[in-house]
Amino acid sequence: MTIQVKICGICDPGGAQAAIEAGADLLGFHFCRSDRRVTPEAAKAIVDGLSLRPTIVGVFIDQDPDEVRQIAEFVGLDLLQLHGSEPAGYDAGRPVMKVLKVKDGQIPDAGAWPDPIMLDSWSADQRGGTGQTWDWESARDLLGTRRVFIAGGLQPGNVSRVVNEFKPYGVDVSSGVESAVRVKDPDKVRAFVHAVRIAELLN
Repeated sequence: MTIQVKICGICDPGGAQAAIEAGADLLGFHFCRSDRRVTPEAAKAIVDGLSLRPTIVGVFIDQDPDEVRQIAEFVGLDLLQLHGSEPAGYDAGRPVMKVLKVKDGQIPDAGAWPDPIMLDSWSADQRGGTGQTWDWESARDLLGTRRVFIAGGLQPGNVSRVVNEFKPYGVDVSSGVESAVRVKDPDKVRAFVHAVRIAELLN
């Protein structure tokens, strides 16, 4: 199985194209409170201008399903990534990927949510995007039974270890491939995707 690579926090056409050229499988756009927030209009313009179309993901935090549905239809989102305290069964007209926050090595119960799910480092404001790693070992059992994206503090230098040791369904990165907030570094994006693919070959 090919590990899914998601480049999140896309803010401009250059960052999106760099991810596409590197071979990313998913692009993430923040429509929630975030330093990387984009308007639906900006996201749609970026998506419409892509040379190839990967899976397009919208990131949301505790937003009304009707609002999310409208954004999803306007932009053409394929998947909704839920970073807040949304209830199981949340329905905004698209498949969802719930983000569960790992705190002190404790993995939240994922039983009520469909695959895929994402595990990210806990933060007090529930936003994720902390750039902090967590105890991946604590998720080994879940990784063996569910389709799980690992997020939180990943970058070109450590993603190989995640792939080699834990074999997740996918990996997610944002700040780990930036030269500045909101600015994706094409070299880091390429290095990240390359590290994942090389690690896959060696497994």
